Amino acid sequence: MISAAPLPTRATPSRPRRRLALLLLPALLAACASAPSGGPVGDGYYRVRSGDTLGKIAQTYRQSVTSLARWNNLSNPNRIDVGQVLRVAPPAGAGEAASSQTVPPAASDNALPASSIALRWPVQGPVIARFNGTSNKGIDIGGQLGQPVVAAAAGKVVYAGNGLRGYGNLVMLKHSGGFLTAYAHNRVILVKEGQYVAQGQQIAEMGSTDSQRVQLHFELRQEGKPLDPLRYLPSR
Repeated sequence: MISAAPLPTRATPSRPRRRLALLLLPALLAACASAPSGGPVGDGYYRVRSGDTLGKIAQTYRQSVTSLARWNNLSNPNRIDVGQVLRVAPPAGAGEAASSQTVPPAASDNALPASSIALRWPVQGPVIARFNGTSNKGIDIGGQLGQPVVAAAAGKVVYAGNGLRGYGNLVMLKHSGGFLTAYAHNRVILVKEGQYVAQGQQIAEMGSTDSQRVQLHFELRQEGKPLDPLRYLPSR
């Protein structure tokens, strides 16, 4: 579950904003427990059903548990949720052949520390403001109005709305290992709370809501603590 820590803030919040964040927190916690959507998934993906284990899914799709855990950023392969969408085919360019061998989940868990998460860039564009941990608890990425914004990692939508002042249309995703990502200032939000999304799946369109220019404000947190996203994103 997501930690009951303060919601993402880009600067020291005013009292009204702090009160608003506290009001939003129960909604976020409720979203974590809400029933996932059951819509179709694309080729190379699988939606977890009751009774599934990662080992069983790996055997069905002739992959290793280690590969599935890595492709889906699962810090604990023993924990998968009903309704969760998993990538079951190698990502483009992974260069990894399918394997019919499976590894017991408990054994592969030690190879994936909870302190790590493999992110992809949520949008293409220049970094126009960097993380400093105080006035900016994420990074700002420039781009074009309507440009696709994608999930930096597979996860569950725990917030999708515009109730937090200063962030405009905001999407927040919960990931394994206690990680949370936030995507702010969107023009349009394309996902709903409780929905599971795959890494690279479009979740919004870039915009300028509650911002003076078109940009994506992107934050990464673990157990509520802000982290520098550039330390977890691929270099470019």
